[in-house]
Amino acid sequence: MDYSKTLHLPQTEFPMRGNLPKKEPEFVDFWQKNDLYEKRVEKRQHDGAPTFVLHDGPPYANGKIHIGHALNKTLKDVIVRYKYMAGDNANYIPGWDTHGLPIEYAVLKDSGEDRANMTPLELRRKCLEYAKKWIAIQKEDFIRMGVVGDFKHPYVTFDPHLEAKELEVFGEMAKKHYIYKGKKAVYWCPHCETALAEAEIEYKDRKSPSIYVKYPAVDIKGLGPDGVDPSKLFAVIWTTTPWTIPASLYISVNPKFTYVWVHNKTADEYYLMSKELAPAAMADCKIEDYEFVGREMLGSEWDLATFHHPLAIYNRTIYVLEGNHVTLDAGTGCVHTAPGHGVEDFEVYKSYENAGKLKQEVVCPVDEKGNMTAEAGEFLQGKSIWDAEGPVISALAHEGHLLGKKSIHHQYAHCWRCKNPVIYRATEQWFASINDFRDKALKAVDDTRFIPSWGHDRLYNMIRDRQDWCISRQRSWGVPIPAFYCDDCGKWVITDETMKKVEEIVEKEGTDAWWAHSAEELLPEGFKCPHCGGTHFHKEKDIMDVWFDSGSTWNGVLRYPHEDWKEDGVQFPADLYLEGSDQHRGWFHSSLLCSVAVNGYAPYKAVLTHGFTMDGEGRKMSKSVGNVVAPQDIINRYGADVMRLWISSVDYQGDVRLSDKIVKSMSDVYRKIRNTFRYLMGNLYDFDPKKDSVAYEDMEEMDRWALLRLEQVKRTVLKAYEDYEFHVMYHAVHNFCTVDLSAIYLDILKDRLYTEKADSRLRRSAQTAMYEILTSLVRLVAPVLCFTAEEVWQDLPNKEEREWSVHMASMPELNDKFLDKALDEKWKKRLAVRSVITKALEEARQAKTIGHPLDAEVTVYAKGEAYDILKAMEKELADFCIVSQTKLVEGTESAPENAVSDDEGNVKVTVSVCELEKCERCWKRTPDVDSDPAHPHVCARCAHVLAETGEAGE
Repeated sequence: MDYSKTLHLPQTEFPMRGNLPKKEPEFVDFWQKNDLYEKRVEKRQHDGAPTFVLHDGPPYANGKIHIGHALNKTLKDVIVRYKYMAGDNANYIPGWDTHGLPIEYAVLKDSGEDRANMTPLELRRKCLEYAKKWIAIQKEDFIRMGVVGDFKHPYVTFDPHLEAKELEVFGEMAKKHYIYKGKKAVYWCPHCETALAEAEIEYKDRKSPSIYVKYPAVDIKGLGPDGVDPSKLFAVIWTTTPWTIPASLYISVNPKFTYVWVHNKTADEYYLMSKELAPAAMADCKIEDYEFVGREMLGSEWDLATFHHPLAIYNRTIYVLEGNHVTLDAGTGCVHTAPGHGVEDFEVYKSYENAGKLKQEVVCPVDEKGNMTAEAGEFLQGKSIWDAEGPVISALAHEGHLLGKKSIHHQYAHCWRCKNPVIYRATEQWFASINDFRDKALKAVDDTRFIPSWGHDRLYNMIRDRQDWCISRQRSWGVPIPAFYCDDCGKWVITDETMKKVEEIVEKEGTDAWWAHSAEELLPEGFKCPHCGGTHFHKEKDIMDVWFDSGSTWNGVLRYPHEDWKEDGVQFPADLYLEGSDQHRGWFHSSLLCSVAVNGYAPYKAVLTHGFTMDGEGRKMSKSVGNVVAPQDIINRYGADVMRLWISSVDYQGDVRLSDKIVKSMSDVYRKIRNTFRYLMGNLYDFDPKKDSVAYEDMEEMDRWALLRLEQVKRTVLKAYEDYEFHVMYHAVHNFCTVDLSAIYLDILKDRLYTEKADSRLRRSAQTAMYEILTSLVRLVAPVLCFTAEEVWQDLPNKEEREWSVHMASMPELNDKFLDKALDEKWKKRLAVRSVITKALEEARQAKTIGHPLDAEVTVYAKGEAYDILKAMEKELADFCIVSQTKLVEGTESAPENAVSDDEGNVKVTVSVCELEKCERCWKRTPDVDSDPAHPHVCARCAHVLAETGEAGE
């Protein structure tokens, strides 16, 4: 007889191989055709559910998405999917950042056109087309990744509504006098010809000349060494930017540092330096024969002493200023100070000007292209700042004021877009005065939850130490600075009236209106200059910093949404902002400043950050190195769920690693989880939960243990989702599937599932537990394995009684009944003993003593508590260990020397071949095979099952 026909082997349509690259797009279509996002919002609004808003930090619309985008968007999607399943009306409106330099730069580069030959409106039209193209491409990739959100109504920063609401933020800040125009030293990119924000700076190694320069003494307040000719006295500065020497106006010293005169015996010259730095400086200048002379002096004694500029061409008196920015890191303690080319230089100068101690024009002899102007002198005029360094050094040497020179490698500021070195340049710019609301901003940081917690100190310190925010850019593609200039008095004008009129026009026409209309058309009818009563005006040409664009999106998306977004159930402030850790100085930073300036509080309740994606060896990904792993490649080869599983597996709060090898390994893990679903489903083909379920109290103990483990995993997973610790969720699910289920429960269960009568209590008990595990587990993993969970959900029995999509369902409820503490302790001990037996079986299999475990006979020697545990389960011990026969011996003294032992020596195990006849139906070797003449070649249990089912023997 073919006994395989009498076994209840798994049957399922759920395939072994996922073939995710082919199947996943089908589920994307399924969700889109059925309006998954909209249906979820409708359902939760109907339920009166609390709203959860994750405000999307907008990616820049200028290229294909990379693995960093995939990490960011997947984390957001996992949170939004979970929050919905946890009972919230989870809002997610995807956004795009579309203005500014990168897109202008790309458009001009691709077209080969010169910006000077294009009107602003022509350039803006091309930039808009470029942005729309990449939005469409990126949107398709995000949706393919499984991201669910309001992609029908995304927010884009070129949307007239958002532009108008950004202008509203600007207007409110101007009304509170937080906005001003002034001349300050700001980051400037000569290549892009625009000011840059601090967040647009990246640092790279650069080789620079390092020079020590002598400034001749003029009036040093009697602080020179006694009896020394004043012509031999010099202050010595150190700089790595020789091109800034023409702009030198001051020397800064730290008032608390100790300064000395250093006598260069060879040249018979005396140099003012910090006592601590002097030895290193003299070594750099290759001066060995020197000594300290005169008394030690505090830097504060030198306030407003004077020296002469080292180049006679400039005929300039150089004042000594006190500056706390002077450090002992390098140099001489006497810092060359050019307010036109340094933020700290400018600030220390302004402190003196504001105190009425100095009044001097700031010198900045560099134009917008980074070329020296006539103010630098004929020998430098027209040269780029880098080409000017050689002539400056030569001129210093010619005049005898170059004390030392060498080259150094150091970290230097570069433009984030064009990758070229940037400079500080004092220009007329628009600023937001951070100092006026700094305390409120710091309190807002304190009131925010940060994940991880160190994010608080990072953002707090940045806000505490930052200078005023330069918000103007010298470009065309963006939101204009809405200022007018009076042609009569020359003063700038921003009033409530002008702002309201401009906002109304922009809301209707977009910011193209600023360039399409005259100043008179943009101003209220009959408007007069509030300064002089003039009636003729012209418009500001600068645009707003793109960080002001994205930093004010809360106003147009959440606080005052247009009609499409109101349906999403938006609220302000947002529950969560989630971006990379670099955004502490970027979007988190600018958003906080804009919101605090207008509202007095942060635009978010919590901030979550993730690290960067490195290669498998911890190196930054780079096309030139060839170690880039593209999300599209992972999805096309393995499927988006494998990529999403990897993202859930890493502790993303730090930098994470990714390589082809890691992806392959994650694919193997995915397969194990998928096969667990497959096995569970395959054994439920004849199970109707309404009719066949067994009450918990009547279930087999092992099935109750499986539900206990499910409940423990459920609580771990739900807490991990709440804490945003997805790697904890991943490990809990992975271990549950591979250890608790595959290696223990389901492995032991096979005999009962396959060989018992189909509707027996034993089999139904197992199926009841499996159904509970399956329907819970599929929901627990749904936020991460969104495609696989949907596939499982669609194949579950009783489809008509469930939500049409797993992503419309709720998370499984907690069930305290399953948490049987006594059962937990009992089974921990049982499994500990079983692991020793399993180890012995594996060694016997490797030694080819046995083949299949059911060919084995196991003898267990045990003492103490271990023996009591085994004795209590002696009858089912063979089934528990999946062997044919077991023998239990009290005590371990008689165990052979080659017995496998636990660490304490309380359990010892030997394995031998079972000589009993094999049952052809269940494969167990038992003494009762052939005991029923009606059913030869099978054991008594199988013969009984066959008789009950009416199966005739041979």
